[in-house]
Amino acid sequence: MTRILVTGATGNIGRMTLEHLLKRRPAGDLVGLARDPARASGLASKGIEIRRGDYFDHDGLLRAFDGIEKVMLVSATAFTDRTTQHDNVITAARHAGVKHLVYMPIIHKPGSVFILPQVTEEDRRVEEKLKASGLTYTLVRHPPFLENIELYAGGNLLNAGVNAPAGAGKAAYACRDDLAEAHAVVLSESGHENKAYSLYGGPAVSFRDVAQILSEISGRPVPFNTIPDQDYIARLMAAGLPEPAAGFVLAWVQGVNAGEWDGQSDDLEKLLGRKPTTPTELLRALYGGNRG
Repeated sequence: MTRILVTGATGNIGRMTLEHLLKRRPAGDLVGLARDPARASGLASKGIEIRRGDYFDHDGLLRAFDGIEKVMLVSATAFTDRTTQHDNVITAARHAGVKHLVYMPIIHKPGSVFILPQVTEEDRRVEEKLKASGLTYTLVRHPPFLENIELYAGGNLLNAGVNAPAGAGKAAYACRDDLAEAHAVVLSESGHENKAYSLYGGPAVSFRDVAQILSEISGRPVPFNTIPDQDYIARLMAAGLPEPAAGFVLAWVQGVNAGEWDGQSDDLEKLLGRKPTTPTELLRALYGGNRG
């Protein structure tokens, strides 16, 4: 019996990955890792074993990985010493006898000089460490989450329009549920050993495109307004984000405007066996009833 452990079981991606794995493997094959197992009671109620573990606790990870063959390493949150956390997971996995580790770095466009703070360089380090570790690995590289379009575009989109810093770049966003399903496929099948996938969704859209899609969905003009970076941060802060978080959101938007995630790949579609969720489908689900 191959036992599969998914870290971050109380977060969106970890939980969704385990829920998709349940459709492909018996619950007894699955383990979730959580700092607070009580918060994963929903998964436990479905028969998934939940083990306690913290990325900063190497010895605890070593115990949690006992008897595990495959580990899905869900990325640590930015600005939390991701390097130490990821190094601990990889080292503990190797010492515990884990055979295969799957990791979800951000897509970095070949030749690009764009650096997303606390993400790009740390993810590159994980890729290098995995390749040198002796573990079998799979890299499931992510674009920005499709669900974040609404935040990036300024929120309250039908009434306020799409408000973002100037730029015509596009991004091929992918939704969390599609990415989690792709993770489950990689974890539950053979044939993905030592491979790297770029899980672009599609079609790629700019913020101007988002305004046009919303206009078509709502039947009323939704403008695209370019605003200075500082005004953009001020709007996010007025909506409740602390300044560091607002600055981090701006960095993602700058990456979109620079075309960092405008690539094309059918990797996600092939893993899913269907077309990924599109921006139009997501925005129709959010605004088809003319919310706002």
